[in-house]
Amino acid sequence: MAGVGTAAGAPATGAFSPETLRYIRRIEIRTRRLVNELFAGRYLSTFKGRGMTFSEVREYQPGDDIRTIDWNVTARMNAPFVKQYAEERELTIILAVDNSASMRFGTAVRSKHSIAVELAAVLTFAAMRNSDKVGLLLFSGGVEKYVRPRKNRSHALRLLRDMLVIQPGGRATDLAGALAFLNRVQRKRAVVFVFSDFISGAFEKELAVTRRHHDTVAVVLEDRRELELPRAGRLKVEDLETGRYLFLDTTSARVRDGYAEAARRRTGARDAMFRKLGMDAIRLNTGEPYIKPLMSFFEARARRFR
Repeated sequence: MAGVGTAAGAPATGAFSPETLRYIRRIEIRTRRLVNELFAGRYLSTFKGRGMTFSEVREYQPGDDIRTIDWNVTARMNAPFVKQYAEERELTIILAVDNSASMRFGTAVRSKHSIAVELAAVLTFAAMRNSDKVGLLLFSGGVEKYVRPRKNRSHALRLLRDMLVIQPGGRATDLAGALAFLNRVQRKRAVVFVFSDFISGAFEKELAVTRRHHDTVAVVLEDRRELELPRAGRLKVEDLETGRYLFLDTTSARVRDGYAEAARRRTGARDAMFRKLGMDAIRLNTGEPYIKPLMSFFEARARRFR
């Protein structure tokens, strides 16, 4: 259950107004500075070389990684063979961005949606700097926009504009449907960033398929009031995805503890799913800067693949 939230700091959406243009320009300047000063090298060391295509098989040699053994060829030849891969010079990045009503929630300075847009812009400009393609999948209760991957500045600005001005077609989140769509249209292996609060119906099956075919990273957007209630008397709260209202007596420790326990179960099940699928996850809170978690993610992945 979440209270009513707005995209703090964002301009009114709809027409591509001068105000929207100025806001896009501010985000471009801010994110380009972060890319140039902090993230460009980390992006390169984290993702370059991660895109691989199958080349051929050869006989196993001592020291080869046993995970590369091709068991079908090994069985036919009655001797161990391993798969060899060639590095792709160009990566494809897909930004799958949750545009549902719950992403507009934020009790701190910013909403989940505004943080998702800015971080997606950081990744877009980092990719463009390294001549990688970037595409966009915007979704809520259905797929709202799909932009095929390309790599130039006007394309990057179009993605940023779409994330800012396209309003959700419905309140709910159909993450399973969005992933199923992506699994159909994106045949080439890509690095897929899924920006969402992951407040949705069942989606593990579709996420497992995405993870199997793509390097998939969950970017989890949370607000502290979705995890715990303040002691603030009787509150009227709205579920932004259903429009239903509920009255909560937050002076009751039982109510506060029950709310927090339900949140722990929800986030625990989500995180267990990510671990089961072998996925990386970046967890961001609306009340905290995203720079440190993003840098930690880059550094951890670079160490792991070094």
